[in-house]
Amino acid sequence: MENLFDFVRNVYFFNDLDERGIKKIVDVCHRRTFNTGDVIFHEGDEANNFFIVLSGTVEVWKDYHSDEPDMLAMHTRGHLFGEMALVDELPRSATVIAREKTEVLYISREDFQKIISGDAAIALSIMKSVSSMVRKSNESFVEDLRIKNRNLEQANRELKEAQAELLKAERLSALGKLSSLILHDIRNPLSVLRGYAELITMSPEQTDRVKVSSVRIMNEADRINRLANELLDYSRGEIRLNISIVSVSALVERLLELIRDRFEAQNISLSTEVAFDGQLLLDKERILRALFNLADNARKAMPEGGIFKLHVTKKGKMVVWEMTDTGVGMSEEVQRHMFEPFYSFSKSGGTGLGMCIVKSIIEAHEGSLSFFSQPGEGTRFTISLPVTT
Repeated sequence: MENLFDFVRNVYFFNDLDERGIKKIVDVCHRRTFNTGDVIFHEGDEANNFFIVLSGTVEVWKDYHSDEPDMLAMHTRGHLFGEMALVDELPRSATVIAREKTEVLYISREDFQKIISGDAAIALSIMKSVSSMVRKSNESFVEDLRIKNRNLEQANRELKEAQAELLKAERLSALGKLSSLILHDIRNPLSVLRGYAELITMSPEQTDRVKVSSVRIMNEADRINRLANELLDYSRGEIRLNISIVSVSALVERLLELIRDRFEAQNISLSTEVAFDGQLLLDKERILRALFNLADNARKAMPEGGIFKLHVTKKGKMVVWEMTDTGVGMSEEVQRHMFEPFYSFSKSGGTGLGMCIVKSIIEAHEGSLSFFSQPGEGTRFTISLPVTT
């Protein structure tokens, strides 16, 4: 048979007892065996004994007989359970069952009280052990509370993210319906309107004033068409590329045609430097839209005039486009949210999809987009696109 003296001496509850005290404890210990699933005591029972696991495993349950029981702990060899009820003389606070065939030592309330009332040294040692257990229990409770708080915070973040995704999905659904309206009811008459304006500009009989007005009509029709395309691309959830071979100089020339009049009207000087004029495989219209959106944002950032610089060069296997303005720059908040859908930082309004679409277009071409901006000092956007091999 196992030496109970050595076993009890190694139980943490009795660590401070001398050999005389250990012997007194061993003399009042009794053995008992429980089979798998046996209830050792129920929550609410009167506390008559406390137990030490000699072999096997026990489970501690709260609300064990309810529809939603909670397992609080499992105890194995050398662990005590049920000791606190003997100290505070309150009913059992949990139910304990045998997880497997388990042998325990138990000490009755009567024997326990006789020992501590008859030996001050043992009582002091037991009091220290109880105090240490309470302290550890408090620390465990606080740590458990911290973990639950972290889990709650994580769940709250996930809930907010799910709500944001749901709102985004609802907007996307509404946007899809709106896109169909744009496709069938707006773009067709818009094309007709632009066509007639173009015919007017081609007529030699029209005055310069009429031709200027016609060009403005065409430009505004193109602007509406670009907004429609942004909505369509976003509602599809993907960018469908129409790839062709395009020269860098052709792209730059077309971009300047699109932005020159507006820039000059705001007293913004244009500076371009094309250090590389190779061929690129890309969707010309979409890349132009991305470049135009960035350039137009630069224009909006310089309401009192300024300088806009476009520099194109080749670095390794990438063509790098740098677009720099001397405008008002962007705040940290704008920089954080700039690529979020439906976020608009322009006073002139818009879909709030421009920068989101720009980023999607560049990434669809396996390129990258970065920026640097400081309030009051302007902004620089850098686009890198693969070179055609």
